[in-house]
Amino acid sequence: MTLFFRTVATLLSLALTATTAMGGAFAASPFDVSNSSETNLKISYSIAALPIKQAEAEKDLWVRIRKGFKLPESDPGLTRLHEQSFTRNSTHIESIAERSRPYLFHIVEQVEKRGMPMEIALLPMIESAFNPQAKSPMKASGIWQFMPATGRVFGLQQNAWYDGRRDILEATNAALDYLQKLHGMFGDWELALAAYNCGEGCVAKAQMRAAGKSYNAIRLPKETRNYVPKLVAVRNIILNPERFGIKLAALPNEPFFLQLKLKNPMEARQAASLAEMDLDQFLLLNPAFQRRVIHTATQDVLLLPVDQIETFQFNLHQKGKQYRLQNYAAQRGESAQSIAKKFGVTLSWLKENNPMKLQNGKFAQAQTLVVPLLKTAQAASKPASGTPVLPTAMRTHTVRKGETLAALAKRYNVKVAAIRLLNENIDLLLPGTTLTIPVAS
Repeated sequence: MTLFFRTVATLLSLALTATTAMGGAFAASPFDVSNSSETNLKISYSIAALPIKQAEAEKDLWVRIRKGFKLPESDPGLTRLHEQSFTRNSTHIESIAERSRPYLFHIVEQVEKRGMPMEIALLPMIESAFNPQAKSPMKASGIWQFMPATGRVFGLQQNAWYDGRRDILEATNAALDYLQKLHGMFGDWELALAAYNCGEGCVAKAQMRAAGKSYNAIRLPKETRNYVPKLVAVRNIILNPERFGIKLAALPNEPFFLQLKLKNPMEARQAASLAEMDLDQFLLLNPAFQRRVIHTATQDVLLLPVDQIETFQFNLHQKGKQYRLQNYAAQRGESAQSIAKKFGVTLSWLKENNPMKLQNGKFAQAQTLVVPLLKTAQAASKPASGTPVLPTAMRTHTVRKGETLAALAKRYNVKVAAIRLLNENIDLLLPGTTLTIPVAS
């Protein structure tokens, strides 16, 4: 055995040992993160065990995407036309690729888990150019361009507060569910994609009229006939961008965002402020909220970039209470102006943050509003004498294996109760969990 292969074998053995030992460290998180442990282990393994050039390549998400391409090129003529169209202006495809940055890792993870062709991860490029606010003349919406009825069939809520078709997590799951269902119906990914564009009935009728049932054997509407070649053209450009004069910026092969659940509704601009983010950037990850209020009928969920989570947590504990909103049951005939005055906001604020139906300034029917917490309610909720008060200065601590609350309290010279006050559900300390620790006075 040569020195090179002995070295690689040794590194591989060490990497596998380290991976086994570290498995528990990534087993849980305070956030609902898709497959975060698997991702961490995969990256750690590749850096330890592979030659340097290959390990560097594994850091680029485009490399991972290219490995999963499977679709055939059934219509070379149309594919060439779309390649020319996409690359006539090189900045067009480059800007779409850059726009995919916040979403693509998550989509790739989901496509890979389901064993689907990786071209499907590129589908939003031709559906919406990865614009989460995209809306077609036919009222399709979101990066996956769901029609209202199809979205409802696949569980995407649509109401005055929230449109699940624009929710990055929910719409991605729904789109992949739909495509898998279509593949099960037609037994072919090209036919499944065609049906995604024009509907399963469209493809089924085309098969009934044709001598054969394959993608090439049936006659489809012009837009649908171009749909699969257009996706294949994008695939070819991503596969070999240099050939087309395209410069693709590397995308990190790691999660861009994490999911976080709030107990109470909150204005999007306030949530962005707590995360120390620009509002427009915040809304790119949270485009589903119709009124710019983080609020749905079932739960209050937001997405934040990985590197902003700790900042958000820290600021939320320090000043999040003043940004909390509460529900208010407005009665039929109640004056909107009087409600605004009662909660210390303007009528325009009330209208901006709530879908209201008014007649002569009064509610046409009973409905639930979101409003700020009343100052009197806040005063009533102040802790009684002897109850720990939230400190003004705090730090964060990432839990290591074997650490306990008592040990942390002693280390930072604070009481266990003070740590519990700032952190929920911490009876079992899991390695990797981030805690907020008060600074001892």
